[in-house]
Amino acid sequence: MTSCINTIIIDDHPLFRDGVVMALQHDAGIAIVGQGSTAADAATLAREHKPDVMLLDIGIIGGGIESIETILTESPTTKIIMLTVETDQFKVRLAFKAGAAAYVLKGVGARDLIAIVRSVHMGEGYVTPSLAASIMSELTRPESPARRPTTNPVDALSDREQYVLRLIATGLSNREIGGQMHLSEKTVKRYVTAVLQKLHVRNRVEAAGFGRSSFVINQVNASLTVGADRIAN
Repeated sequence: MTSCINTIIIDDHPLFRDGVVMALQHDAGIAIVGQGSTAADAATLAREHKPDVMLLDIGIIGGGIESIETILTESPTTKIIMLTVETDQFKVRLAFKAGAAAYVLKGVGARDLIAIVRSVHMGEGYVTPSLAASIMSELTRPESPARRPTTNPVDALSDREQYVLRLIATGLSNREIGGQMHLSEKTVKRYVTAVLQKLHVRNRVEAAGFGRSSFVINQVNASLTVGADRIAN
């Protein structure tokens, strides 16, 4: 029997939060193990429950994006879904860089939200299609050579290092990565060190956020064409 997806919801609007709880409880495979309204609540509940998934609003007291690093420090395997009305592309990117796994606009239907929770729990990224379209439009807008962005640092990683980064971004430990790649934990540690150095990040949490951000942006084209159909099915 498949275990439930233990889920926590953090939102400072009780009526909306209650609605999300009711929507997710329609799926027997999702268990709501905690609710809160502030960044402090999110950190405490992450430490106490080590949830599989946390739905987090940006506008909470203490800041939703600002609380992501603390949440992941308390519970590194938790997948964070930003559930918000904020459509600012800068905030979308900040959320992914901080370590979020998905960015979903409020107004999403119950069936779609359940499907997103399930797919994120399985290690997939997600961006609301309308936001993905605007991000792609911005990324593909012609620029003068002087303002053209530099190459994505992820491109400097070898294929194996990129794969290690993907696994870090899903919350796996060095031992678990070694099991998947059939490598010793010591060898994995060398790859992780190389990844941190090449990306110029300080720790695994920052690397995970960098990885999720980079890989989600790279997958935006696919999400525009197949994301909505996959959620509907």
